Amino acid sequence: MNLFSPKRCLICHGEIEAEISWRSIFLNRTKEEAVCRKCESMLLPIEGEKCTVCGRELDLSFCEGSLCLDCIRWEKDESWRGCLEKNISLYHYNDFMKEVIARFKFRGDYCLASVFAGKLRSVLKGIPGDYIVPIPLSAERLYERGFNQSEALIVGAGLKPVPLLARIHSEKQSKKTRRDRIHLPQVFRLESQEKLTGKNIVLVDDIYTTGSTLRHAARILKEAGADKVSSLTIAR
Repeated sequence: MNLFSPKRCLICHGEIEAEISWRSIFLNRTKEEAVCRKCESMLLPIEGEKCTVCGRELDLSFCEGSLCLDCIRWEKDESWRGCLEKNISLYHYNDFMKEVIARFKFRGDYCLASVFAGKLRSVLKGIPGDYIVPIPLSAERLYERGFNQSEALIVGAGLKPVPLLARIHSEKQSKKTRRDRIHLPQVFRLESQEKLTGKNIVLVDDIYTTGSTLRHAARILKEAGADKVSSLTIAR
């Protein structure tokens, strides 16, 4: 039956203690776990009252009503108003998450996509969307990394990524200041001939920082006829 064979945490590689129940014994299965309890405890969910657009936890000193001041600034700009319907981010970008994403994104540890698979799949089921679209990498970045981390997250969750966009700007976002990110020229172009009129689209990316990348993607999709564009990221 192999019920008691040890499984290893995808993050720390320590042994995962199996949770055995009578039901799992009779059905010859145990709950699938990707991370140990210690590592799971260091993945801090974003909880409490959140900004209704970007999903950050609201701070009374940095919000007006149900919006954070960042989103208020975006929504006051006519060229960006309403581009992004809503973003959901799963976890805080703390030091532990920063290391996990660095291993996944920059050091080629593809299997770490499975860490977030269950949660990502569950949340995506609650977001109305005709297409689940990964934020694309430039050809140079894709060659360097060997895979697109946003696409890997979707595939890891057992869902189908639809590559509607291509990237036309290859400079690393991590090297830019917050101001530079916000004032970037358009970094995407449409890659697909899919008819987007009236469609609801969900973008997937690893990290929400300023929201600039997601809004650039959302804007070009809305200009192509999409009705609503939402997004889901692992961290913010």
